[in-house]
Amino acid sequence: MAEIVAKVGVEKESGYLYFLDKKGNIARAQMSRAGRAKGRVKKEVVAKVGVEKESGYLYFIDKKGNVARAKMARGRKTGGKKKVKKSAKRKAAGKKAAKTKAKKKAVRKAAGKKAAKTKAKKKAVRKAAGKKAAATVKKKKAVRKAAGKKAAATRKKKAPAKKKKPAKKKAPAKKKKAPAKKRKR
Repeated sequence: MAEIVAKVGVEKESGYLYFLDKKGNIARAQMSRAGRAKGRVKKEVVAKVGVEKESGYLYFIDKKGNVARAKMARGRKTGGKKKVKKSAKRKAAGKKAAKTKAKKKAVRKAAGKKAAKTKAKKKAVRKAAGKKAAATVKKKKAVRKAAGKKAAATRKKKAPAKKKKPAKKKAPAKKKKAPAKKRKR
């Protein structure tokens, strides 16, 4: 809680910031508002008080225009109950988040399994269709082959047997007659 250091009773004007300067006097500076030039503002001393500051305290000008001080809170070593409440809330939120995450993971896993099953079914159907197509192709080939054999057999039956022409006998080579001997007369 704040304690009054010096009763001064300075009347505050709007648009100014009141503070205690380095020498312990009450000073004011114009606040940054529309229309004011940017940059450093000139400080003006309102009342000379000469308060000596102690470390560990925050000095300020209160509503009535007096110099007051409040002990600065450093370190915050107390207040364990608040921490417990916050940590309990965090833990609960963490557990809830973990449950939600686990549920989402389970849903994704189930969806993955379902997709895998569907994929396997489609693959099996494709494989069966491929086997069926292969069997159909084999049947068609067999039918064509049988038809070809049947057609060949039919052609053989219809066509008259070709007679083999006897091989031409070569005429015996003519013997050359020896030239006739001339008779002597």
